[in-house]
Amino acid sequence: MGTQYVRDIASLRIGDADDAGGKGANLGELVAAGLPVPGGFVLMRVGYLDSMTAGGVDADLAALHTEALTRVGDAGRLDELCQRMRALVAKAGVDDIVRDQVVSAYQRLGTDVVVAVRSSATGEDGRDASFAGMNRTITNVAGVDALIDAVQSCWASLFTPRVLTYRATRGFTADPAMAVVVQQMVAPEQAGVAFTNDPSTGADHIVIEAALGQGEVVVSGKVQPDTYVIDRQTLQVVDSQVGYQDFKIVSGPDGTDAVVELGPAQANSRVLNDDALRGIAELAIATERHNGCPQDVEWAISSGKTWLVQARPITVLAGAAAGASRRGEVLVRGLPAAPGSASGAVRVLTRPEEGTRLTDGEVLVAPMTNPDWLPTIRRAAALVTETGGMTCHAAIVARELGVPCVVGARRATTTLRSGTVVTVDGTRGEIVAGRAATPQVSIADRTAPPVAAAPVTATKVYVNLAMPETAAAVASQDVDGVGLLRAEFMLTQALSGRHPRHLIAHGEQAGLVDALAESVGRIAAAFKPRPVIYRATDFRSNEFRGLVGGEQYEPVEHNPMIGYRGCYRYVKEPDLFALELQAIARVREQNPNVHLMIPFVRTRWELEECLSLVDASPLGRQRGLHRWVMAEVPSVLYWLPTYIGMGVDGVSIGSNDLTQLMLGVDRDSDVCAELFDESDPAVLDAIGQIIAIARKFGISSSLCGQAPSTNPMFAEHLVRLGITSVSVNPDAAAAARRGVAAAEQRLLLESARGGDSR
Repeated sequence: MGTQYVRDIASLRIGDADDAGGKGANLGELVAAGLPVPGGFVLMRVGYLDSMTAGGVDADLAALHTEALTRVGDAGRLDELCQRMRALVAKAGVDDIVRDQVVSAYQRLGTDVVVAVRSSATGEDGRDASFAGMNRTITNVAGVDALIDAVQSCWASLFTPRVLTYRATRGFTADPAMAVVVQQMVAPEQAGVAFTNDPSTGADHIVIEAALGQGEVVVSGKVQPDTYVIDRQTLQVVDSQVGYQDFKIVSGPDGTDAVVELGPAQANSRVLNDDALRGIAELAIATERHNGCPQDVEWAISSGKTWLVQARPITVLAGAAAGASRRGEVLVRGLPAAPGSASGAVRVLTRPEEGTRLTDGEVLVAPMTNPDWLPTIRRAAALVTETGGMTCHAAIVARELGVPCVVGARRATTTLRSGTVVTVDGTRGEIVAGRAATPQVSIADRTAPPVAAAPVTATKVYVNLAMPETAAAVASQDVDGVGLLRAEFMLTQALSGRHPRHLIAHGEQAGLVDALAESVGRIAAAFKPRPVIYRATDFRSNEFRGLVGGEQYEPVEHNPMIGYRGCYRYVKEPDLFALELQAIARVREQNPNVHLMIPFVRTRWELEECLSLVDASPLGRQRGLHRWVMAEVPSVLYWLPTYIGMGVDGVSIGSNDLTQLMLGVDRDSDVCAELFDESDPAVLDAIGQIIAIARKFGISSSLCGQAPSTNPMFAEHLVRLGITSVSVNPDAAAAARRGVAAAEQRLLLESARGGDSR
């Protein structure tokens, strides 16, 4: 039996998303629930791959694609490369075997049925990158020849400048592939969206938005739709607001979208009657019951029948699509990532190259951010991203720069419109309409040193750093050094977005060492003679795969957070670790205040191997080097005395990873964020045991993570346990110092009272 290139939508489930794309998989779930979905099929990604191979263009496409990812800043060259790739796709065409299966599936729908043909770039429809609107959708397609042409158009849309730039900036470097959804067209008289919970308040109501014609006008906010609030128990309308719609979009005589102007009577008329609303509400509830969580459902009514055309979990707790928002209305909610509040006009950007479009003081709204966004983030009043948890890279950078930040604000780039004035509350995780009247963070104040004299403390207050650009300003504050210098951001810049082995393959490893040494050296010099604890690179495999060439060298892991990373990686790839050690050794020739920390240590034998690599390197032969380990894996509770016996003289508790592994919660998950609690008694007990062991053996102990930066009581708890230092975000250093001083004073008073009582 040959390859199955085509699958009926009804046979798909969410687990097929990698091969069928998110659109097809979600539709399959609706069919499984017995809900009305227009019939159709999906041409799986293997159909594209095998067609390109059979056409003899796969190798050329791969080579051109690799070059294109490095030319996103050269518009002329990128456009030329994209034209060549699209020409290769056209040259290959649809393989005969693939074509036969597509035609057979199409003919099973009927004779010359009118269909919609929609791209689904598989592997990119997840929560980290939607590629929304990037690839082709062709509606009102009829006939075999037109269908095959539409499939090729979808495939070719993989190779447009905007898609390639998007892929490059989002770190997708693997050769792309395309699944295609083919579905019978529904010509709706009415269409819209239904929410199974009130998206503004979370109330237990069903909210339905409706417009005449195709639903695009509702989703895009082109008109003011009707809004109906439905009681979940009785399915009665408890509130309704008739919108104003002066046009609708329908299928025109030539098969393309046509705009039909509406007169005043139609523009102000109610779109749905009570019976239609009841039917939509029943379907929405059934969708929620099947998927197990509140749903955002797209529906369409054609010839009196209601069809479901898409469904997804509710991701935005605001109803901004209806037009102008009220002052103070919550438009989007996400996760509080960097404290503070700031107002400004929204600037929606999708890639770092667009950063010049942001005016100083505007609010940057992006799908996600990576180190290439740093110049833009620095000029922004606040940052909002659609993905990520409170410990993701965007959050880390924002906290270091003092930029109020909300992450995990799903659909922010479509709900928030450029030019709209909003206030970002990074403490509450809210973006509200209008300009706040309360004092806000200003760009000028972000790195300003504290005005009041800081108290003296026995417990050291270090800072977490990642970028040399902020070192001088942070070093001018009353801090005792750098307790956590993250290598990842500096290494990304040193690599220029390329995988380290990609550089080695081109003989450019010396440039990597030079660039990394220069970045670390700037920070070391700024803080000298205060200590700077450099944490060796702790990229995960999925992050390494996102670098240019990374897919050639990195494994595909289902859970990279607990996979090929940290100490174990250094043991398995000593040549890469040696480059990093060489860079740090060079820095220490002028700045001996730099010391080394090994992250994510799981077992004795791997640390023993790693330390032997350090000892054999130029760095290991330098006098005065302190060797720290991160305490992130619960096994450290057992192994720490052994690690100390092996020469480790410092332990830094990575509370983010330790909490993650103690509680079994992905720390980057916005879905499970409420479970992530560094103050959980189990986590606190583990931290207490680590500090106790460090005190017993007389080595330095520290803690770096989110909690000491945002929770003074947590810092006080650490002092009471006897920790020797805490490492916090730069904007929290002054508050942490005051909290530590107060805790130390209370301990002294308690001790004095105890002495008097005796």
